[in-house]
Amino acid sequence: MIINALIIVFLLWFLYQRFAPVKGIQQIATTELKAKLKNKNNQFIDVRTPHEFRTKHIKGFRNIPLSELPAQTVQLSKDREVVVVCQSGMRSMKASKLLKKQGFTSITNVKGGMNTWR
Repeated sequence: MIINALIIVFLLWFLYQRFAPVKGIQQIATTELKAKLKNKNNQFIDVRTPHEFRTKHIKGFRNIPLSELPAQTVQLSKDREVVVVCQSGMRSMKASKLLKKQGFTSITNVKGGMNTWR
């Protein structure tokens, strides 16, 4: 009985950690992204694979695959907003958390990613 309760508590904690909004990371829909694209001071990063990026991407976004992002953050300015997109929003959220840990303060994740881009 206690073990079952502990398993339930662990699962709830895991789900909360996985899906709860992260402080300091803004979430926007692709409809809101269209307005952000007009701001040339923003840094736009697509963390999908090079193949995914070549297949379809948003003009103005730079491809830095998630696996390469830790080594490539030196190319980004911590003083400017970083807008991150992927295919569904999951990898871009991982990338956003990574950027947050590295000291970036203005980070925006595109919910739904390229799956919702029209």
